[in-house]
Amino acid sequence: MTVADPLAARLAPHRDRFAEVAREVGRVLVGQHALVEKMLVGLLADGHVLLEGVPGLAKSLAAQSLAVALGGTFRRIQFTPDLLPADLVGTQVFQPKTGEWTVREGPIFGHFVLADEINRAPAKVQSALLEAMQERQVSLAGETRKLPEPFLVLATQNPIEHEGTYALPEAQVDRFMLKLLLDYPSAEEEFAIVGRMATNRAKPVARAVTTPAAVLEARALVDEVHVEERLVRYVLALVAATRQPKAAGLEALVPWIRFGASPRASVALTQAARAHAFLAGRGFATPHDVRALAPDVLRHRIAMSFEAMADGITSEQVIAQLLERLPVP
Repeated sequence: MTVADPLAARLAPHRDRFAEVAREVGRVLVGQHALVEKMLVGLLADGHVLLEGVPGLAKSLAAQSLAVALGGTFRRIQFTPDLLPADLVGTQVFQPKTGEWTVREGPIFGHFVLADEINRAPAKVQSALLEAMQERQVSLAGETRKLPEPFLVLATQNPIEHEGTYALPEAQVDRFMLKLLLDYPSAEEEFAIVGRMATNRAKPVARAVTTPAAVLEARALVDEVHVEERLVRYVLALVAATRQPKAAGLEALVPWIRFGASPRASVALTQAARAHAFLAGRGFATPHDVRALAPDVLRHRIAMSFEAMADGITSEQVIAQLLERLPVP
């Protein structure tokens, strides 16, 4: 039986526009289709994205290409140990000719901000960025300045180097809606990468195919995507099981979890499911949308115990058990 979907017709032109964005980014990147889709989920759900992977997996290229295709202003900030908060948000500059102080806005004032190697900056700089992410505004020269809309932070971190890095505290990592893990390309994808990049010829670059205003229109439609009460209950059950696995009948997980996800995870997973449904052209979310994004929403919100780390147990394994064992509506 076909389910009536009155919102689908209204979604179609907007969904097609973001499919074109994905195709445009695909002209630059080889593979990484899931990465591009989930970055779009973060954008449409108004949530920031943390990208983690070894060097050379095109994290920065993906972020830049997406920003260009979306038509907004793009700012790249290379995080280093000597970076200061003023280097991020801006500062006052004295003009000798006029004898006045003027405000110079920092690179945070962009639609799409790439925080490259965020774990290389000290805590005060990370805090300044994360405050801007949460409040969507900064205090500069004694006044509050709104950041552009849409505003999306794409942060990258390298998981293999620890010297000269400052790991993000759990409470700050929680500010990211999604944490995406990048893996090595397949043999065929790497063959295509070499053919495209191992040359002195001009490399393909993305072009703008939509506008920031269109992103805001799409977000308004994402909010209209229907989420049934049973599906919300399923989201809550998944998140609650990360806190009290014994109550969910998963007693084997108790020694592995130090603490579970907060209500922010429930909100993020519900909104991400809406955005995922939007990209599929549906006006309603399904359990598939929730299950597709649960690892990305939850992996950085579950703190593993020392016993789990000693045994090589990861949060992904915990999430896999939750998705396997908890009943699907």
